[in-house]
Amino acid sequence: MFRPCIDLHEGKVKQIVGGTLGDSGLRTNFVSEKPARWFAELYKRDNLRGGHVIMLGTGNESAAREALAAFPGGMHIGGGINSENAKSWLDAGASHVIVTSWVFREGRVDWERLGELAKKIGKEKLVLDLSCRKHDGNYFVVTDRWQKFTELVVNEETLKKFSDYCAEFLVHAVDVEGLCRGIDRELVELLGKFSPIPTTYAGGANSISDLEAVTALSSGKLDLTIGSALDIFGGSGVKYEDCVKFNQTIAAKEHKGHKK
Repeated sequence: MFRPCIDLHEGKVKQIVGGTLGDSGLRTNFVSEKPARWFAELYKRDNLRGGHVIMLGTGNESAAREALAAFPGGMHIGGGINSENAKSWLDAGASHVIVTSWVFREGRVDWERLGELAKKIGKEKLVLDLSCRKHDGNYFVVTDRWQKFTELVVNEETLKKFSDYCAEFLVHAVDVEGLCRGIDRELVELLGKFSPIPTTYAGGANSISDLEAVTALSSGKLDLTIGSALDIFGGSGVKYEDCVKFNQTIAAKEHKGHKK
């Protein structure tokens, strides 16, 4: 299934090349003239639930709150989330909070922090961002705007262990994020094979066939976020309305299957 996104940078909806986020040479594919709430209203109209609002750095809280208010209970929120502010974001209309950097310290998982947060808001409201980059043949989780490598490898063991603390995973393939050169098939297959909970993959999608491929490669277990290639974000590879139709077709098949 397709899941939508709203990436916020300096208060505006943007599409950014992931690997450049912390660099002085930040590369931006798209800056929208429309506010975040416009996109949230669109997703609400088309019943696209479970997408994410990501605050990339500071200065995004107002826009994020407006988006959540426009689609109450319809989207996840991530970026700077911790145990102190998580509940306030849920109260603001987020269905889930997404956490990454806060549960890693000095490149390692802070299990105490993770456990504290899961207990405070409930694991059913928590999404763990395991966005990663490949190094020496393995996918390592990266934090702090995707610039710092941790010691954590994304594999069967870690996915199973983390699933005890959260409801879903969000995984950006950082090295292909924003490049529109196609999905990281190896990572998609890994996640589809080993993730025991709902997982959204993001990174590199440049056509509706990538949506079909993610569904096929993961046997329907993974959802896909499409960013820079989408026409509503200035892209030419994927029409937003085709993604909506794809979801409607899948939902109709599932409904038909349940009736049998």
